[in-house]
Amino acid sequence: MSLQPLSSMSSPQTYRSRITAIGSYVPERRLTNADLEQLVDTNDEWIVQRTGIRERRICGPEQYTSDLCIGAVQNLLDRYPVTLDDVELILVCTSTPDFTFPSTACLVQTHFGIPQTTAWDLCAACAGFVYGLNVANGMIASGVHRKVLVIGAEALSKITDYTDRTTCILFGDGAGAVLIERDTDGGGPASFLAYTGGSDGSGGKHLYNAYTAKSWSGQELAGAAGKLVQNGREVYKFAVQTVPRGVEELLRQTGLTAAEIDWFVPHSANLRIIESVCEKTGIPLEKTLHTIEQFGNTSAATIPLAIDQAVRAGQLKEGDRLLLFGFGGGFVYGGLLLQWRALPH
Repeated sequence: MSLQPLSSMSSPQTYRSRITAIGSYVPERRLTNADLEQLVDTNDEWIVQRTGIRERRICGPEQYTSDLCIGAVQNLLDRYPVTLDDVELILVCTSTPDFTFPSTACLVQTHFGIPQTTAWDLCAACAGFVYGLNVANGMIASGVHRKVLVIGAEALSKITDYTDRTTCILFGDGAGAVLIERDTDGGGPASFLAYTGGSDGSGGKHLYNAYTAKSWSGQELAGAAGKLVQNGREVYKFAVQTVPRGVEELLRQTGLTAAEIDWFVPHSANLRIIESVCEKTGIPLEKTLHTIEQFGNTSAATIPLAIDQAVRAGQLKEGDRLLLFGFGGGFVYGGLLLQWRALPH
């Protein structure tokens, strides 16, 4: 496991950062388990028993990842007294960009007319949003930027093979956005407490979406061209082994115990994975925030969607400790420990 505690970074953390606004968006169309029964050989009981998923949201024919991003950012603007004019970096975490280039971040930039901002996409599959938060915090900590817009968004329905009963039951579409700013309250508690992350590229053959490649190490790739392919058993093994070790590392860095974590926010890949990880880490399932039942697996969007649902429900309190952990195709993983700060009204 490749680990990099914040304290080991060569440059000192000069500035603190904090989340100042959050928003989310999902398409209107629902794809229920009953709907899937009409497409493939499956049924509601089988899907719920193995995944916990009951429905997911699906983009319309002319709706893409950039549209989801724009919806999430607009929702953020509608709810909080913030502006985007001085955003210095737009970071869209996605595996399903509208185009290879221009970046989805550039599409967000032009829609909102944000001037003088760097814009780029980050592709780290289901760990993307955690990676994006860590990059944003690093940019602010180093003094490079003061204000960063981070979006986790996926239109996975565009790359899902709806003839494959093992994958089409899992994936949905959605987006979540956060605004991260330099913390001007010098005496307040830090928001970003610890980070860990890494990769195991040998696992890439178990979860991929091939655009130009036709083989992996000389072996012909499985699945329809341009469609997502997953070996669910191998992904499960990777997750239940890697996530508990990552949680342990974050606790070690901060000197906290599992009992001192207020909310666990794992990637909503599969409810059975979440249950296994909770059992191994000692974090009660009742302390998890996830969106698996109503939205399915939305990859880089699952964690911000779960956090925003908790914000809307009034579940998060000042000082709550949130342990975020993403994992997925690559294989990649990333964990982040946050201390929640109240959002401006």
